[in-house]
Amino acid sequence: HLVVFLLFVGPFNCFASYSRASELFYSLNEGLPAGVFIGSLAHDLRLPTAGGQHAAAPHPPLSFTLASHGLGEQYVQLDNRSGELHTSAVEIDREALCVESSGATIFGGAAAVSSSSPSSESCLLLLDVLVLPQEYFRLVKVKIAIRDVNDNAPHFPVPHIHLSVPENAPVNTRLAIEHPALDPDVGTNGVQTYRLRDNYGVFTLDVEENESGERTPYLIVMGALDREAREQYVTVIVAEDGGTPPLVGSATLTIGISDINDNCPQFNDSQLNITLYGNSSLGTHVATVHAVDMDLGSNAQITYSYSQKVPQPSRDLFHLDESTGAITLSSKVDGDTPKLHRLIILGNGPGCIPAVITVLVTIIKVMMRPPEVVPRFIANEAEGVVYLKELEPINTPIAFFTIKDPDEKYKVNCYLDGDGPFRLSPYKPYNNEYLLETTKPLDYEAQQLYEISVVAWNSEGFHVKKIIKVQVLDDNDNSPVFSQQLIELSIEENNVPNAFLTKLHATDADSGERGQVSYFLGPDAPSYFALDKTTGVLTVSTQLDREEKEKYRYTVRAVDSGFPPRESIATVTITVLDKNDNSPRFINKDFSFFVPENFPGFGEIGVISVTDADAGQNGWVALSVLNGSDIFVIDTGKGVLRAKVSLDREQQSSYILWIEAVDGGDPALSSTAKITILLLDINDNPPLVLFPQSNMSYLLVLPSTLPGSPITEVYAVDKDTGMNAVIAYSIIGRRGPRPESFRIDPKTGNITLEESLMQNDYGLYRLLVKVSDHGYPEPLHSTVMVNLFVNDTVSNESYIESLLRKEPDISIEEKQPQISIEPTHRKMESASCMPTLVALSIISLGSIALVTGMGIYICLRKGEKHHRADENLEVQIPLNGRISLHMLEKKPMEISNI
Repeated sequence: HLVVFLLFVGPFNCFASYSRASELFYSLNEGLPAGVFIGSLAHDLRLPTAGGQHAAAPHPPLSFTLASHGLGEQYVQLDNRSGELHTSAVEIDREALCVESSGATIFGGAAAVSSSSPSSESCLLLLDVLVLPQEYFRLVKVKIAIRDVNDNAPHFPVPHIHLSVPENAPVNTRLAIEHPALDPDVGTNGVQTYRLRDNYGVFTLDVEENESGERTPYLIVMGALDREAREQYVTVIVAEDGGTPPLVGSATLTIGISDINDNCPQFNDSQLNITLYGNSSLGTHVATVHAVDMDLGSNAQITYSYSQKVPQPSRDLFHLDESTGAITLSSKVDGDTPKLHRLIILGNGPGCIPAVITVLVTIIKVMMRPPEVVPRFIANEAEGVVYLKELEPINTPIAFFTIKDPDEKYKVNCYLDGDGPFRLSPYKPYNNEYLLETTKPLDYEAQQLYEISVVAWNSEGFHVKKIIKVQVLDDNDNSPVFSQQLIELSIEENNVPNAFLTKLHATDADSGERGQVSYFLGPDAPSYFALDKTTGVLTVSTQLDREEKEKYRYTVRAVDSGFPPRESIATVTITVLDKNDNSPRFINKDFSFFVPENFPGFGEIGVISVTDADAGQNGWVALSVLNGSDIFVIDTGKGVLRAKVSLDREQQSSYILWIEAVDGGDPALSSTAKITILLLDINDNPPLVLFPQSNMSYLLVLPSTLPGSPITEVYAVDKDTGMNAVIAYSIIGRRGPRPESFRIDPKTGNITLEESLMQNDYGLYRLLVKVSDHGYPEPLHSTVMVNLFVNDTVSNESYIESLLRKEPDISIEEKQPQISIEPTHRKMESASCMPTLVALSIISLGSIALVTGMGIYICLRKGEKHHRADENLEVQIPLNGRISLHMLEKKPMEISNI
């Protein structure tokens, strides 16, 4: 862009007077999203818009370009044509953009401006924009002031602030709190006030602002303080800014009360009375005085000294330790030593009047020396304490004691004083030698320390006591003990991973490391159980499924840290409680049942098997029929499906039901299964004759009808299916001039003429046709009368009808029905052609050749036709006897050879 600038300025410096610099100032809040409008340079500079008119001449389009690429470019977007400024996708953060600086302006960047700027708190984003073309060229300085929003809460630089206040601080004492709160926001959005969450009635806060605007909190003492009553106050200091809504930050404020020397030493007693035997040895402890100062540190240091009133002989006889206050015998008592000593002792503290206590020591003079007890320890001993391990055997020696009289004048005896499994007995053959030993094993867990005394006395009644302390040392002789040997737990299935089961607890009576217990799972524990070695917390890392496994049983170990380690074992049993997480499950998704029709009502159609892996009420399953409930019902307990009514296949051959299984859980779960019921046909319908429609109907058959010609047919249907609907036709009775002239096809029911009709064959033929099915176990049948009237014409219908009304005398031959397969009738048919040829030759001898040819032709056709028909099955059921045409008994007949 600078190159373009020089190209324009060089050759056309005559236009320099038109180019000028401009400055625009905008402001916007920090944190705005992308696309927020900042300002229009073209509008604010009052430049003509592109395509506008000035002096009746169009203006070239304006171009706006950033003169340099710096920090400011990433925060704003400049439209090169319109000159509009918008915020970019990079969010402006005023606190990150404008840190404290010296007011220097960075080209293309941002700076906190000095006091000469519009506001001392301003943060400016600086941009240089070039406006082209040449006639409108100018360099525009764009300043965008970033306004602060309250997007930062005050925060203290340290989480804990400590402040020390002397206990003698007067009321209204002001103490500055170091580390005041910081807030990157400026102005009213910065820190405005401070407060204490709990002032204890003795403190408050005040805020002071310096010339630079910094606010410093001050702690003000509002009441009297006493370190000896309370040495520390802990509260929370809260800083709050002035934004809307205000934001706060906090830190812990600990106010320590420092000590001053406002207390002096004090003795609890004013006088001590002490008795001392005259034969006491040097260094014998006489008494100890103790004073107390409530102050701390050097203010509480106490030294002890004799008062000037104490005479020098007493000072020489009794030594006073100035630090501990212990008084010991420092000189030997003789016959000239006074019997009563008044020791006035001072407790001195810094800057205090000494405390005073009087110790009265009365000396009792003794004319003889007491017995002596000289111990010689066998067991380990230190500073008068003997150390013995527990479980040491009986009669373990502890020490030898030599008892003697210093004056060698008196007999000395001794005994053991104190409780414990110890014995002091003379050690033979030596005189005045005694052995101290144990009488039974020591048990650390029963008692750790014994204090016994060896007492010696002479015949004059003087006693000497030697105190011995026996410390029992612990040994790893106890195993850990579980609080329960059988730990019974329960948990619901589908638990969350790492679910808590229980916390095991075992104790070990041993001490130290020997009593520290660690916990371990036994080898029989599944891998998804975890036991914390230290805490004994038992968890399960995976989800348990009751249906997969309901009970778990394994061992856990408690092991101590002794050497060698001891352990104990407990058994954990876990019962997984059921949740209703399994829907009822049918053995099959689709059930099919084949039921014979006319099945009795409420008979058992089939059993619907369903299971539920859950237990208890969750596993209880109720079955119901979702559809067809008006016909079918199901036994909830046994799953038996029944029909309320008898089913008829001819009305409906199949049923599709949907069975729902619902368990007893809460919430309940369910599943469905499809049930298909197919009705098996039973031969409960006889064939129904549709044609002829009446036994009284008849058909005219012309005498010229050729043999093999179809005459009529019997047509019947059966509502049953399968073999129950296979129909066979047969003529069981005949009446007429030559009744065997007609034949019926057993399969189709077609009636054909078998032989040529002669002159004497005229008249009424009555054929009783039986229509029978192939049903099992009993075939059913119907009958129909087929009436054929052989004549040239029907001249007298009333006569024919009268013949039909008469009961026919038909002989019925009854035999077992059978279906036979006969090979062919070609030979028979050829033989039946001979009468026809004879009749034709008699009628017309002149046309023998013609008639013979026609006869041969007809015979051949007949043979082919009957050959095709004979390939089918023919049912011939001849019956013997007489029947009623109106009521024909339907006897069950067995059909064989099917």
